Amino acid sequence: MTKVEEIIGRLNKLADPEYLARNERFACPVEGSIGVSLPNLRKLAKEIGKSHELALELWQQPIRDAKQLAALIDEPEKVTEEQMDVWANDFDSWGLCDITTTDLFDQTAFAYKKAIEWAGRDEEFVKRAAFSLMAGLAAHDKEADDEKFIEFLKIIKRESADERNFVKKAANWALRNIGKMRNRNLYEKAIQTAEEIQKTGSRPGRWIAADALRELKSEPIKRRIEKMK
Repeated sequence: MTKVEEIIGRLNKLADPEYLARNERFACPVEGSIGVSLPNLRKLAKEIGKSHELALELWQQPIRDAKQLAALIDEPEKVTEEQMDVWANDFDSWGLCDITTTDLFDQTAFAYKKAIEWAGRDEEFVKRAAFSLMAGLAAHDKEADDEKFIEFLKIIKRESADERNFVKKAANWALRNIGKMRNRNLYEKAIQTAEEIQKTGSRPGRWIAADALRELKSEPIKRRIEKMK
């Protein structure tokens, strides 16, 4: 039995039909999944340890849970730009997209480049990947300068008329994270961007902006920003 076959066997033992049914209610496709919860995937990934080669093998499996596990065990420093493009083209659900972008891709050397590039793509989950990458970078890259996120805000505004649910929700996520995760300057820039989007007149843009402003102007976030430099 190969290592991959052993892991697939362990995934099958962790499969939970009830979890799979819940995922379906949250617009995650059942076909191609066996229903392993994210906490169980993370636990298994920790037991397996990091391995770029094994991650590449797991990604080739026709099981979404195996692909999610691949994203959790891959080594960011070994991920190539070509790999990112290939994997992004395989995204077929928000769950696979988000775990790959915020647990792996946002730690790679190509994260900012791909966020900008993919935002201009037509494929729904590739475009979502752009914004989930932005959200992940806003939360995790503590050393990045403001200009990188100001560029993201411009892209969010530019793409705010996209009506597709998975795209607009990720754009909203990125806008909120940039506003609440960084510093006072980006908080103000995010609010300004949201207010500008509100004035564009597009229905998805108004939703993106209103939802973001609701959180960014809430008292808990205001108190959080007050403590920032």
